[in-house]
Amino acid sequence: MAERTDVVFVDGVRTPFGRAGEKGQYWGTRADDLIVKAMIGLLERNPQLPKDRVDDVAIAATTQTGDQGLTLGRTAAILAGLPLSVPGYAIDRMCAGAMTAATAVAGGIAFGAYDVAIAGGVEHMGRHPMGFDADPNPRFLAEKLVSPDALNMGNTAERLHDRFPALTKERADRYGMRSQQKVAAAYEAGKIQPDLVPVAIRSAEGWGLATRDEGMRPETTMEGLAGLKTPFRPHGRVTAGNSSPLTDGATVSLLASADAAKELGLSSKMRMVSFGFAGVAPEVMGIGPIPSTEKALKKAGLTIDDIGLFELNEAFSVQVLSLLDHFGIDDEDPRVNQWGGAIAIGHPLASSGVRLMIQLAAQFAERPDVRYGLTAMCVGLGQGGSVIWENPHFDGKKKK
Repeated sequence: MAERTDVVFVDGVRTPFGRAGEKGQYWGTRADDLIVKAMIGLLERNPQLPKDRVDDVAIAATTQTGDQGLTLGRTAAILAGLPLSVPGYAIDRMCAGAMTAATAVAGGIAFGAYDVAIAGGVEHMGRHPMGFDADPNPRFLAEKLVSPDALNMGNTAERLHDRFPALTKERADRYGMRSQQKVAAAYEAGKIQPDLVPVAIRSAEGWGLATRDEGMRPETTMEGLAGLKTPFRPHGRVTAGNSSPLTDGATVSLLASADAAKELGLSSKMRMVSFGFAGVAPEVMGIGPIPSTEKALKKAGLTIDDIGLFELNEAFSVQVLSLLDHFGIDDEDPRVNQWGGAIAIGHPLASSGVRLMIQLAAQFAERPDVRYGLTAMCVGLGQGGSVIWENPHFDGKKKK
């Protein structure tokens, strides 16, 4: 069998994430314009890439209707100014859409069919609420294939609290508060801003510019969190303070073979080592990243102890905590989401996977002592997705 081609993460950018709904900064902005803006930003940051060398464009969205429909990868490629010779397609794996777009094009690169590809995702949850206009097959409930609450993500998070009594509301709240604090500190230190593409926005007040994530609440306290409503059940444990808010935004990445990156003078911020997707019972979808991470580790010949940095999608605090408990990692472990996560930044479903990669790549550049990192997330309908990356800056020296 031929040698596998090394796949590298060249670069990634994203729009600032906005609160979904009429009060959000993107209420007057089209979904496809968000992904196009991100793609233009990515191409401008990598001017040495001849546009006709892009072999494919994979763009994910969970609700593929209206301005999020019509084979997004192709329409976005045309609107972003790529030559008409560059093809594209749309992808859907709910929350892991952009992650799947990246692993799908990576497979094409590893196989030798592509040299360079673009992968990303967009979700305008204000215009396209999750599951909007969907028509689930009646057999799901009639034949008890899934629990009636399996399609409600908040209920699945409550089920994790039921299943694992050690995952208390207090731990979930503390994790949510720390996420807010870590994102605020990362903004303060200028860690997040370099990879944001500003977006022109229009509202009743006129034109403006979106330059930062809109959902952050750095003033969050444990007392404030303790008093929040539990919308999914009376006296529950899942609240707005320990969950990701409904969010609009787009992310996009450039992946290439190591040889093509070298030939074109493109950076190699990370090397893809392995990936894994796994299924679990839909009503406890939050545990999905546990088997997908075990799969990816096994494929890579690594153990969890080899992972020096974790970027885990914070759909809900309890979902991250269930993975940490499974692998024996402390809630406050400094390797985990060191710049915070989706509880503060937001989780525009299909775009979040590439946000994790963007943040991991930026952390790798600062941490030559770390060799491997993990990006992982839970996925609606009972799935998990995990990608393991190697740091090209790794020098084998332990951090002092």
